[in-house]
Amino acid sequence: MSSRPEFLAPPEIFYDDSEARKYTSSSRIVEIQARLSERALELLALPEDDVPRFLLDIGCGSGLSGETISENGHQWIGLDISASMLNVAVEREVEGDLLLGDMGQGLGIRPGVIDGAISISAVQWLCNADKSSHEPRLRLKAFFGSLYRCLSRGARAVFQVYPESIAQRELILRHALQAGFGGGLVVDYPHSTKKRKEFLVLTCGSVPTSINDGHKESGSDDDDDDSEDEENGMVCVSDRNRPRKKQRTNKKGKGREWVLRKKEQSRRKGNDVPADSKYTARKRKSRF
Repeated sequence: MSSRPEFLAPPEIFYDDSEARKYTSSSRIVEIQARLSERALELLALPEDDVPRFLLDIGCGSGLSGETISENGHQWIGLDISASMLNVAVEREVEGDLLLGDMGQGLGIRPGVIDGAISISAVQWLCNADKSSHEPRLRLKAFFGSLYRCLSRGARAVFQVYPESIAQRELILRHALQAGFGGGLVVDYPHSTKKRKEFLVLTCGSVPTSINDGHKESGSDDDDDDSEDEENGMVCVSDRNRPRKKQRTNKKGKGREWVLRKKEQSRRKGNDVPADSKYTARKRKSRF
């Protein structure tokens, strides 16, 4: 039987009082959470101007990743579905504000107020139908749609995920792109079974997506980037952006001026030529 918690029970049930305290008291888990949170903040690529940002921690649990955000000088708000986890966070007197809620029902946050979002080991829970009313596709759509709205334009969201399969990974990424995000998947230590970690790095708005910003040195060549990724065990698996509408181009270069010139030549020959209008030379759509 698999030991992955999302296969055992819904998160609000699995992380009861006992499990929440056991999770938070494990020095190994605390260390892993801190390391993953640092990496997520690195991939957020926040401006280095010493200005605190307002970040969202999705699936914040007992506030372990929130502590990393606070240590980096930023303000944060945390959302989690487990009341027991949030109670432990309150007892630990974390600096962030806490919300009890189900991310699969959307985020009740005002539009454009969040400067960045991180999530550690939480988003894959949305792929499970824990209740008869749960439809993973609808829950992912509600989550990514509301996240896109609450982020400021140009902000990033970084999710560390443990997808069960390639199909599940594609399901998550597809709904993120459909919500309007650009971005892709970053895999750290792809050839290691134990160290391998996947991060979904998303950008809100029409801003060019650069997955490896956190590890690039300015002025470095492509060869240097490849070697640096090798040394750090980090590699970009996919870099996908939301498709844009194709620009209408006339392959033969026959624009409006060319058509008007040809019509005038035809008139001089005495031919019956339709009058010019704003629709002259406009390309017709293949369908209505």
